[in-house]
Amino acid sequence: MCSAVRFVDGEGNLYFGRNLDWECGYGEKIVYTPADYNYQPVFNAEDRNHAVIGVAIVVEDTPLYFDCANDAGVTVAGLNFPGYAQYAEDSVNFTTNVAAYEFPLWVARNFTSVDDVAEALKNVTIVAKPINDQYPVAMLHWIIADATRSIVVEYTASGMHVYDDDVDVMTNQPEFPVHRQNLINYINCVPTMVEPVKWGNAELKPWGAGLSAHGLPGDPNSMSRFVRVAYANAHYPDKQGEKDNVTRLFKTLSIAEMIEGMSALADGQYEKTRFTSGYSAKTKTYYMATYDDPTIVATPVSDFDATSNKLQTK
Repeated sequence: MCSAVRFVDGEGNLYFGRNLDWECGYGEKIVYTPADYNYQPVFNAEDRNHAVIGVAIVVEDTPLYFDCANDAGVTVAGLNFPGYAQYAEDSVNFTTNVAAYEFPLWVARNFTSVDDVAEALKNVTIVAKPINDQYPVAMLHWIIADATRSIVVEYTASGMHVYDDDVDVMTNQPEFPVHRQNLINYINCVPTMVEPVKWGNAELKPWGAGLSAHGLPGDPNSMSRFVRVAYANAHYPDKQGEKDNVTRLFKTLSIAEMIEGMSALADGQYEKTRFTSGYSAKTKTYYMATYDDPTIVATPVSDFDATSNKLQTK
C-alpha cells in the first residue's frame, strides 16, 4: 500500500512525495541517473537523456525507481494496484512499448511536462516483462506530476487509462475514478470551528475544534487514506520557504502512515511505512525518512556528478 501527494507553493514551485507501505524493504537508496547514462529501453521506446534522481534499487545496472524526478521537474511514483493492473503480455506493433519495470525511468528520461507525457501515452503499451526471474512484474499504477498538474496512469484489462488528478493525490486500488467519486461522501467535512446550535431549548456547544471534520475515515485501507490525504492537501495553508513546504509535504503524508500492528497481511506480517520520500523542484533536492529513522535527510542533485555516465547512490 502507498500514498502520494503533489502541491505547489505560492511561487509555483512543485513539491511531490509518497509513502511506501510494505512488509519488507529491498535496500532502496537515493539513486542518481545522469543524462549520459546508457539507458537502453527494452523495446522500441526512445531515450531523451534527462537526468533523474529518486528512490530506487539497482538491478543489472538498471535503476528500478519507486519514485523519481527529472531535471525538467517531472515527477512520477508507482503505487501498488493488484487486482486491477493488467499489462500486455507482449509488445504491440505500431505502438511505443515500455516494460512495466522501466516505466518511471522512461517517463523521467523523456519528458519535460505532464502534458507531453499524457499525449505520448495515447500510443503506449505497457508490457508485463520482468527484468529477471528474481523480480516478478509488480502490479502498479502511477501518479505523474509537474508544476502545472498531475495525472494518474492505469493500465488494465481494457487498456491504457489516463486520468486528470484534480485533487493531486493517489493511493491504491480501486481505480482512480472510484476514489474521486467517493470524496463526495465527505463533502460536509471542513476545517472551520463549529458554531453553537439550538435543539429546542437546549444549546449545544462544541467542546473543541475538529467537530466540523467529523466523519473523516481513520482506517488504513486505500480509499480511507485517499480521503484523508486529499482533505489535508486541500486545506493545508500555503507556506513560504523550503523548510516549511517540506514540513507540509511530510506532515500531509504522515496522516496516511502505517505502523506495525495496524494492517496484517494473509501471512501474518504487517505492512508499515518503510519510507517517506519527496522532491522539491525549487531546490532540486530529494528528501527521505524511514520507519526506523524519521529524520528527514536531504540529498540535493548537486551532490552528484552530472558529468559522469555512471549510476550514483547515496
